[in-house]
Amino acid sequence: MITVNPAEIPVPQLHQYLLGAVGPRPICFASTIDTEGRPNLAPFSFFNVFSAHPPVLVFAPNNSGRDGTPKHTWLNVQEVPEVVVNIVNFVMVQQMNVSAAPWDRGVSEFEKAGFTPMPSDLVKPLRVAESPVQMECRVIDTKVLGQGGGAGNLVIAEVIRMHIHESVLNEEGKIDPRKMDLVARMGGAWYCHATPESMFQLPQPMQKVIGWDALPEKVKNSSVLSANDIGKMATLAEWPHEELIAGTKALHSDTDPEHAAAELIANGKVAEALGLFL
Repeated sequence: MITVNPAEIPVPQLHQYLLGAVGPRPICFASTIDTEGRPNLAPFSFFNVFSAHPPVLVFAPNNSGRDGTPKHTWLNVQEVPEVVVNIVNFVMVQQMNVSAAPWDRGVSEFEKAGFTPMPSDLVKPLRVAESPVQMECRVIDTKVLGQGGGAGNLVIAEVIRMHIHESVLNEEGKIDPRKMDLVARMGGAWYCHATPESMFQLPQPMQKVIGWDALPEKVKNSSVLSANDIGKMATLAEWPHEELIAGTKALHSDTDPEHAAAELIANGKVAEALGLFL
């Protein structure tokens, strides 16, 4: 393992390490406008949601790594502190990439990338009709993190109106991640595509769980069970009861416990797997 001191390596190299390590990153497709009414549209992957009450998004249109100039998005929010954050899905990712080219300020990326502009309800910037979710925001704060190429500029924005295509909702009216068809940024020129095949669910531990440290040593030191197998045992809310333990051991009395446990976990029987070691 190498150890890196950020102060001792060139910014481009540090940038590659950071973006290669922190990913996938969601994409903020930010629509802004200047005081002359000229629209701008640009993607940023330093982005996430940070609060639900109030609803707050934060993204960073950092200075150009090539020449240190500020992004047009950053200049626009200083003039008109409003933004529409459009979510990017797979069917629009190539068009989005066109908008990321270094167009002159005042040139409409809506036109250059072929997106359909829509008027917003509460803010001046336009929405992207092709986006499955569009969030109208009021900029509540900005913060300069540094100077020169690659320096960060934070935009903190409160969501004051959301627009959601019905096509991405499930029967309960919730956004279905399998229908969103999202893309995200990785390091370099790499992206990832959140298809149903690439997604999985984990039960959320909303209460105290057993924990890794409390598991039997034979489980923690197993050469057969994977870290994820053991993690599933550690997230059980309670220990297996005696009847389950006895029944499971009787069924697998002629099998090595570690291999039997791995098979049980693969079939969703985590408590039974742990019971083999108790």
